[in-house]
Amino acid sequence: MSEADQYVLAIDLGTSGPKVAIVSESGKVIHCEVEATELILLEGGGAEQDPDDWWQKICAASQRVIAKNLVPLDRITSVAVTSQWSGTVAVDKSGKHLYNSIIWMDSRGAKHVAQVMDGLVKFQGYDVVKLAQWILLTAGMPGLSGKDSLAHVLFIKNEMPDLYAKTYKFLEPKDYLNVRLTGKFAAAQDSIALHWVTDNRDLSKVHYHPGLIQTTGLDVKKLPDLYSSTDVLGKILPEAARDLGVSENTMVVMGTPDVQSAALGSGAVDDYAAHLYIGTSSWLTCHVPFKKTSAEYNMATIPSAVPGRYLVGNEHETAGYCLTYLRDKIFYPKDSITPEGAPKDAYQKFNELAASIPPGSDKLIFTPWLIGERTPVEDHTIRGGFFNMSLSTTRAHMVRAVFEGVAYNSRWLLDAVEDFIGRKIEYINMIGGGARSDLWCQIHADILNREIRQVADAVEANVRGVALLAGVSQGRFKFKDFSSRVAIAKTYKPIAANRAIYDELYTEFKNVYAAHKKIHERMNKKH
Repeated sequence: MSEADQYVLAIDLGTSGPKVAIVSESGKVIHCEVEATELILLEGGGAEQDPDDWWQKICAASQRVIAKNLVPLDRITSVAVTSQWSGTVAVDKSGKHLYNSIIWMDSRGAKHVAQVMDGLVKFQGYDVVKLAQWILLTAGMPGLSGKDSLAHVLFIKNEMPDLYAKTYKFLEPKDYLNVRLTGKFAAAQDSIALHWVTDNRDLSKVHYHPGLIQTTGLDVKKLPDLYSSTDVLGKILPEAARDLGVSENTMVVMGTPDVQSAALGSGAVDDYAAHLYIGTSSWLTCHVPFKKTSAEYNMATIPSAVPGRYLVGNEHETAGYCLTYLRDKIFYPKDSITPEGAPKDAYQKFNELAASIPPGSDKLIFTPWLIGERTPVEDHTIRGGFFNMSLSTTRAHMVRAVFEGVAYNSRWLLDAVEDFIGRKIEYINMIGGGARSDLWCQIHADILNREIRQVADAVEANVRGVALLAGVSQGRFKFKDFSSRVAIAKTYKPIAANRAIYDELYTEFKNVYAAHKKIHERMNKKH
């Protein structure tokens, strides 16, 4: 077969729901189907989703894309999964989930991580001896926000002891889906990283470290076996093949979390080549050839899907979700004023409104910290909002301020990343749903003062990335070939006339955080 003759069924389980696509191994997305899943928010910082809902929606999307008969069924030779990261699914020996998945937004385990990291002499909340051990072995440390996988397991262990006792394995969302596909309880060097119990110094042999296991109090028997992200797990289970609509001869590739698949699908695979993802959350990262940690920025290198390479690990909790919040909670909630809810073209209307307002939104600033923040500050109590509203503020100002506020946050992160890697990033590949907006790409170019390269099919970067990973897994090509397989739709250069207003408001954006940090801490310390 020629390279274009083989295809991957690529599954991307995002927070808002799954995308399922048929992708050629050369990186062309043939077709993609999307479903929506429910987000369950609970008192005390809880955020959960139903794994059965995941599976049902994945199967529905897969059946639709297969039914279009766009490629011969026997040419879909592999299935590969990428998914939201830093989630926890407790399963029994049959692979059945015992409780909802605790997802990356959940902060209920914060106090238990704080107890693990407590000690006589502390630095920024961490016992200095334990911190040194974590940095040496992993390059990072458990986040005190309580949103890492480790925190989820500790929350279950301490507050749901019966569930902890019944659990056979704790799995990341991607790895849970791989159990549904193959029956194998497996994790890779990249997906397991946020449990913070692996020795990552040699990426060719990542393993559970006895000292870290002992310090956290986890039971290593409840953690999955470790593989490489490029490993092939084996044939799909017959029942799973029927559910998805693929051949029982289809092979299942280990896959990788969404952060890593996005990096692959952005085409920015070479060392220091950066990409910015704007989806529900956001991040700005690049591959690097070294292991490093910054407690100042809550940033560290994490294992990549690329063998022998690390990714700069960081995240903004809410980015594109800020527009969703504006749509569903402020402008078009289903209530007595707008019982019909949001129009289907709400985001297009947002673009039109934002474009009608001059850069700087007449000095209205939006801070996008709706559920706290992780980097370049880790602060689960900070909250977002509009700053400097006046009687002349319109909802068009509010929409543009949200676009710009997310970009100010991206610039804050860019400053930290460049300091971390010790060099200037000249251009940035932009992906995710936010990259579909020409206006948002230009706003980012102006505020970051960097060239923004809008990746073609930007919202499908994750499925493209994991499909390309499957091609590597099956020996079809190499990682160095990725950049030539990812098309750039358009390039945006900074507009010099916008430099002064955006520099001024970026400074005030950071000042808003500094001025309100203590207030939010007092108001939200129990949340």
